[in-house]
Amino acid sequence: MFESNITFYFHTGALVIGSGFGSKLSYGSGFFHLRIKLPDKDSAGVVTAFYAWSNMLQLTSHTGKHDELDFEFLGNREGKPYTLQTNVFSNGQGNREQRLQLWFDPTTDFHTYKILWNQHQIVFYVDNIPIRVFKNNTSIGVNYPTQPMQIEVSLWDGDSWATDGGKTKTDWSHAPFKAYFQGFNIDGCPSDTQNHSSTEQCYSSSDYWWNRNKFWKLDSNQQRAYRDVRNKYMNYDYCSDRPRFPNPPLECLQ
Repeated sequence: MFESNITFYFHTGALVIGSGFGSKLSYGSGFFHLRIKLPDKDSAGVVTAFYAWSNMLQLTSHTGKHDELDFEFLGNREGKPYTLQTNVFSNGQGNREQRLQLWFDPTTDFHTYKILWNQHQIVFYVDNIPIRVFKNNTSIGVNYPTQPMQIEVSLWDGDSWATDGGKTKTDWSHAPFKAYFQGFNIDGCPSDTQNHSSTEQCYSSSDYWWNRNKFWKLDSNQQRAYRDVRNKYMNYDYCSDRPRFPNPPLECLQ
């Protein structure tokens, strides 16, 4: 467990545009926290991300297919709202985007974002409200993240896709784009990327509080808040995108 209070920004460069920080260790399960204040004013094309991912350079899988859990905050023109996009990759398969409009201005103050990951479910939280749940449906053939993952934060140029599908470009006259971070806090089970048994222990051990029964599913109050947020603020769900997925992914049928 560790914490930090960090500010960073980026501006256009010759080759690489972005900045970030992350954990040195990889984790096989856990509860990951971060408080963020997003870039203000005109932030179109700017992506602020908080995510867990299995480092491609450390993968034990011969296929090189990674796992990833994403919070991505997509900037916009001044006066227009941010979009929060979440995504889940398992064994290299992503394309599970969900998007919603936040019910507050994320540029004026810090807000808390969390990811819970255990063998039963993955939950994304905004200010302790669950906004997305990805259940373990391996029993019906849906891949579920099991690889050790590092926890990372980045601020980068997503000009090609982030705002209006890439139609609205970054206005570099507003650079540098500044994001602020507090309380980078990891409650996690450190896992050796070369030792599969250590990852299994991270899932199975009840010594880790996030693996206990209480965290296997949302309680009734959380379920109510979850439904309310999604009904009011969600504007895209891959499960409902029939032109993209004529046959809905298996997890969408549960």
